[in-house]
Amino acid sequence: MKQVEPRHHNTLYLLAAIAMIFMTMALALQPLYLRKILGLARDNAGFVNANIQVITELVDLLSVGYLGYLSDRKGRIPVVCYGFVLAGFSALLLPFSLELGLLTGVGGLAFVYLLRSTMSLGTTAVWPQIATLAGDFADGGLTAAEHDSEQAYRLRPRLLAKAGFMMAFGATLVYAVLLQIPQQVGVVTAMLLMSVIAFAGGWLARRFLVDVAPRVAADHIPFAAILQLIQREKALRLSFFSAFTSRNDMVIIGLFLMTWAIYFADVLGLGHAEAAARAGVVIGFIGLMVLLTVNLWGELIVRLGRVPAMILGLCLSGVGFAGMGLIVNPLGGWVFVPAFLVGVGQAGCLLAPQVVAMDLAPVAMRGSVLGVFNTVGCLGIIFFLQVGGLLFDWLGPNAPFVFTGIANFIIMFYGLFILKTKPDPGSEAVPLDAAGLDGECLNRE
Repeated sequence: MKQVEPRHHNTLYLLAAIAMIFMTMALALQPLYLRKILGLARDNAGFVNANIQVITELVDLLSVGYLGYLSDRKGRIPVVCYGFVLAGFSALLLPFSLELGLLTGVGGLAFVYLLRSTMSLGTTAVWPQIATLAGDFADGGLTAAEHDSEQAYRLRPRLLAKAGFMMAFGATLVYAVLLQIPQQVGVVTAMLLMSVIAFAGGWLARRFLVDVAPRVAADHIPFAAILQLIQREKALRLSFFSAFTSRNDMVIIGLFLMTWAIYFADVLGLGHAEAAARAGVVIGFIGLMVLLTVNLWGELIVRLGRVPAMILGLCLSGVGFAGMGLIVNPLGGWVFVPAFLVGVGQAGCLLAPQVVAMDLAPVAMRGSVLGVFNTVGCLGIIFFLQVGGLLFDWLGPNAPFVFTGIANFIIMFYGLFILKTKPDPGSEAVPLDAAGLDGECLNRE
């Protein structure tokens, strides 16, 4: 078995940033492109922007589970490389959707739907493997029996926190720096930059990453085994519910806050590109909070426990999203107060559930378990985007945020119920088996 070296860790962290830069730019530039190039009106802006994102999440939903299983069978690196290449080619064509639509007679918006879908398929092959590889590298070539060692148990949240730090850095870089590009050279040039980023990611993955996980020979996703595992482990159920409500948080912020700001620009007398840049500062601030706190969350998960950390993250995030309901001007100074809470809470909501899933997944099923975990997250994104888009148009731009906050509170109370009925194993910072979580994790090897 190949050994994990420091250069492999560094490559993984760099790819985490690259993947998030690509995904964040695709999301952030979408409302601006639709408004400036395709001339999308305000009346259905919330619905169309959300609907495009819903279509891409449907693609993710249909593919993420299989891609996780495929990484167990074929290896993580090929899946990552082909994903970057597909995303890069799609991004290369996306800025010319209007011309392609006129050429074919189907309309530019139809090509936006198509190319955003293939971009999403490509990134779905990439971002789940970042967390999976972090789990692989935490084991660092350990045997399956050593998967539950205290060393691996303590290392997983710390490695995943470092990868999360780089993802947050990538998102922050987009909103704080790269989103200023459309003001200087135009939205089309900014969108073309995405393809360069994706191709660079594919080359780095092929050249500098390494596969250390064992390959499996199963010819199908082990749904029955995963379902049995979920039924046995309360903490895993909580992590899946948390993925459903929390995976959408940054998507909600990135899409609806950006859309809100662009159309609120008419009220303030600002240009759309300027409003997008100012909204990018707010979203970049949220990313900065994730950036500054994600490593602290890694330590907190080890010391406080997995379930308490999830509860705390859901609480902070819920308060932040609910607080967005009090904001009138999305470009004013008061928006930074709930944005701070969202950013701090989001770091915990993203990190702790994935750590639990990696803890409880048998080594040979890690990709498949995380694939199902991410499928649940995709379902959540589709649900909250679709409902949020309608609420944006019907009740106002604050409504999607308040709705998301309420959902976070509901899952938080479920976590409190679990914590009351069964002690969290991570609160004692010992391996799950030693803590006796149901005593017998499914087929733990």
